[in-house]
Amino acid sequence: MNGASREALASAREGFNALTDDSSVDAAKLAEELAAVTALLDREVSLRRVLTDPAQAAEARAELAGRLLGSRVGGPAADLVSGMVRSRWSRSRDLTDALEELAYSADLVAAQRAGQLDDVEDELFRFARIVSSNPELRRALTDRNATVAAKTELLHSLLGGRANPVTERVVIRLVAQPRGRSLEAGLDALSKLAATRRDRMVAVVTSAVPLSEGQRQRLGASLAQLYGRQIHLNLDVDPEVLGGVQVRIGDEVINGTIADRLDEATRRMAG
Repeated sequence: MNGASREALASAREGFNALTDDSSVDAAKLAEELAAVTALLDREVSLRRVLTDPAQAAEARAELAGRLLGSRVGGPAADLVSGMVRSRWSRSRDLTDALEELAYSADLVAAQRAGQLDDVEDELFRFARIVSSNPELRRALTDRNATVAAKTELLHSLLGGRANPVTERVVIRLVAQPRGRSLEAGLDALSKLAATRRDRMVAVVTSAVPLSEGQRQRLGASLAQLYGRQIHLNLDVDPEVLGGVQVRIGDEVINGTIADRLDEATRRMAG
């Protein structure tokens, strides 16, 4: 997002955080309602444009949102959406993108309150790895000719009783409402959102063999000292790295593998 939308999103996040700091607010219900509003504005493009029309007074837009949503969602969701439409958005779609983010954030708040956010982060990462390594599964979940009910049933069979209910809920929503995004991009965005919820960075760590608990703790402490903030480790095993570890944080890659050192030695010899 650019310009006005970036400022509007920042304001929406502040309002969301203030709202969900109140433990009496049902975060799971809030997530469901914000997701429903997102779907509504995706379908009703003209309504979305009216609610973001800068030619209309901010209070008039908020009043319209309140009238439309008052009977569909609870007070917390209605207040949050009304506050968002008071803001100025560079593009009408940015409003729905922001609503979608807050819907997923509300689900993550529910997991955090239950002390299960770590589990959700890890399950999202593992599911993304499963999808990337299973083309048949990916096709089934992204097939435009398949019904949402069929995809949901498939996800229930894969995740039901095996994953945290929040993980299952957000993955089903992502598959049912991709909103023009690839499944991989959506899962990656969810993982990053979960990490941001904890104000942590995510490091994807690839090693030849599973790391011991002591090794994980030392690596986490070293990365935290290097980046000045807590780092969440997503662990992956790939025998082809031969030894050592590879750490990817965002676009930055830290190589400490035997394979990497052999490649470097080969390049030097060739030079």
